Amino acid sequence: MSIDMYLPAFPALQETFGADVAAVQRTLSVFFIGLSIGQLFYGPLSDRFGRRRPLLAGLALYTVASAGCALAGSVGQLMLWRALQALGGCAGVVMARAVVRDVFGPREQARVLSSLMLVMGVAPILAPMVGGWVLVHASWRVLFWILMVFGAAVGVAVARGLPDTAPESRAATLTARSVAASFGRVIGQPRFRRFASAGALAQCVLFAYIAGAPFLYMQVLGFSPSGFAAIFGVNSLGLVVASQLNRALLAREETSIVLRRALVAQLVAAAVFVASALAAPGLVRLAAPVLAVVMVLGFVLPNTTALALAPFDRDAGTASALLGSLQYGTSGLATLAVSTFLDGTLRPMSFSIAVFVAAALVLSATGRAEEHSPA
Repeated sequence: MSIDMYLPAFPALQETFGADVAAVQRTLSVFFIGLSIGQLFYGPLSDRFGRRRPLLAGLALYTVASAGCALAGSVGQLMLWRALQALGGCAGVVMARAVVRDVFGPREQARVLSSLMLVMGVAPILAPMVGGWVLVHASWRVLFWILMVFGAAVGVAVARGLPDTAPESRAATLTARSVAASFGRVIGQPRFRRFASAGALAQCVLFAYIAGAPFLYMQVLGFSPSGFAAIFGVNSLGLVVASQLNRALLAREETSIVLRRALVAQLVAAAVFVASALAAPGLVRLAAPVLAVVMVLGFVLPNTTALALAPFDRDAGTASALLGSLQYGTSGLATLAVSTFLDGTLRPMSFSIAVFVAAALVLSATGRAEEHSPA
């Protein structure tokens, strides 16, 4: 919701603050960077104190920061509040994956994460539509007031309905040495390094698309804010559908095999997008490969996450945090690169996506059987 709802408001933000496209896109980049940094704190906290208390604290910070975004008087202030909003909201990113790892065995995790994407996929479909509708009737500031209410409502739901799923063998102390040892155990697992890196590159694909989508659809293809919200929702729906197909495939196929096949298909779609970006603009020529690239992420993201987290039990929160930090940190750099190298064409967006997909495919095709041993 925090990423997608305000995307249709980019032109309005430019007008309000007298800022250029790159400055407004940096409000998105700083959010990803905040998500990356914040998760490194929540992981060890959740392994020591459980999942509930750190999550509730993060939601409280998110709610306050959302109000700050609504009251921002400059693009710089908006960037600051967006960073704080991310530092609070990233608690949910860590805890959602950690709870799945707590409750389900390795065999079921990829399928459950695919189901989780069905729930998470509702936000990218509805959020830009809500954002486009709100902008027709009210200021962009209303979008952040809505997020404030949303954060408070999630906090109430967690307080009333989410049990603590952390294992009894949680860390006994929280010291610099114990935290460093926990991170060391996670980083030292070859399987984690391999699939976490592949997942981070897949996340870069997603957010390079998100960063470039307003320019692609509203400036190159001429969509209105409401039209942009609609086509953005179609792409998000494709991702959700693919995640459910992935869940069905995993009943009879190995997770790593499904992942490699999906990345091959995504690389083909990315190559078509590059070729289309170099040609004359056209709706079908550009929209079709972008839809394919985004849709295939429904296979890639849950499978890389499950494969990276499978070896861990006691350090599940730390592993989830490190995975998320890597994903969102590299995604922040990806969106920053897309915004920095904007040249009035689709080349930065299309080339970035193609490079990220190719690198993820190389990582997924390497490795040894020994990586499947538990940590």
